[in-house]
Amino acid sequence: MTLADKILDFLSTLPNPGPLPKGVEVMNPFADANAFALVECFYRAFYDDNSPRTAILGINPGRFGGGITGIPFTDPIKLEKYCGIANDYEKRAELSADFIYRMIEAFGGPKQFYGQFYISAVSPLGFVSNGKNMNYYDDTKLERSLRDFIVTCLKKQLDFPLNRKRCFCLGEGKNFNYLVKLNRDHAFFDEIIPLPHPRFIMQYRRRRVEEFVELYVGKLAGG
Repeated sequence: MTLADKILDFLSTLPNPGPLPKGVEVMNPFADANAFALVECFYRAFYDDNSPRTAILGINPGRFGGGITGIPFTDPIKLEKYCGIANDYEKRAELSADFIYRMIEAFGGPKQFYGQFYISAVSPLGFVSNGKNMNYYDDTKLERSLRDFIVTCLKKQLDFPLNRKRCFCLGEGKNFNYLVKLNRDHAFFDEIIPLPHPRFIMQYRRRRVEEFVELYVGKLAGG
């Protein structure tokens, strides 16, 4: 089995996250046949080998990027333009994807980047409430109910050829703090390195985007 085989098996058999607080709905792009066909094309194109990767963990999929395509931080535009995978989805840009693909291009392009890194999320499933994106940590009841699901998913991904010495966490606040606490209990990685979240950069530090691209590339190249 290649890494692509292992990733696709993981995504197609995600465990049930269990009972969720009232009003919270799961967003699972991998249950959609059209999205999963794109997911398979992507991982076959960039992960059809057994070389180890370093993990980069975001929060959870959002409605306009990974929540549509099934590929973290990749909206339909980036999937077609940078990854060469045509799709019929509405070509709507997503802020975090805008930053991530600027960074990927600065790193040397998708082949170079994905040949070294595996992007996932603390929760590979997304959540919505009242039609809006929801982070797993936005509700304490949701956060508590997802703990076993999150731990199970992280352990399964560690069966891939992943670098256990370090991983990168997208988000320097709640996502990082949560992951650090889990890591203390389960020793997933020797070190977790936080990076400012792409959405934070694009919403609040847009004038400094190139500075943050350089920060990312420097940190990742050293990892």
